[in-house]
Amino acid sequence: MAAQLPLITFDVNETLLDLESITPIFNRIFDDGAVMRLWFADLILYSEALTLAGVYVPFTDIGAAVLAMLAKTRGLTVSDGDKADLTNAFATMPPHPEVPAALDKLRNAGFRLFTLTDNLLEIQTRQLEHGGIVDSFERRFSVDEVGHHKPSHEAYAYVESQLGRKPADMLLVASHTWDTIGALGAGWHAALIKRPGNDVLGVGPQPEVVGADLDDVAGQLIARYAV
Repeated sequence: MAAQLPLITFDVNETLLDLESITPIFNRIFDDGAVMRLWFADLILYSEALTLAGVYVPFTDIGAAVLAMLAKTRGLTVSDGDKADLTNAFATMPPHPEVPAALDKLRNAGFRLFTLTDNLLEIQTRQLEHGGIVDSFERRFSVDEVGHHKPSHEAYAYVESQLGRKPADMLLVASHTWDTIGALGAGWHAALIKRPGNDVLGVGPQPEVVGADLDDVAGQLIARYAV
């Protein structure tokens, strides 16, 4: 049975880790914590735009540039210390409360677990080590290794090639619909976690599993594939 289970690859930022934990940085710089969501949305937007333009820039560098850009639009400036504080906060986000037990549940059901993130591998490793969940994953992948940010097909294909598997053998778990669209477009299966502010999009390829948190999604995946 275990050989028939899809290989589960997880997005990291917000899917596993609590993005809201970095809000105090934006409260301090902008006096408005809501800017955090705009910053993250722009970070994804410009990582995708650069990839479509055939230009690769590391995620951390894009994040710092977006922070400076948003500050300029408000007549503010950010220091190198502000950028370093954001990088540090981003690298030490805690897991969502249900994540460690849900990962154990999937592993105990026979699933092999991996990660694929836009972060640099060193940032991802620091995140997962800080969160105490690094050992839950057999291997960790970064788009930096292929030079294409998600949701480009190249990002997902890189994981397939490294694991020697076909797209149909792979399943992405993410809390962002743009990521599930990319995975499904690449021939993977996909599950969406509806973290606050995230939901399904009514057009395009749809995730096969949708849940309120990782425990919910894990239970559905076990019922779907491992029972």
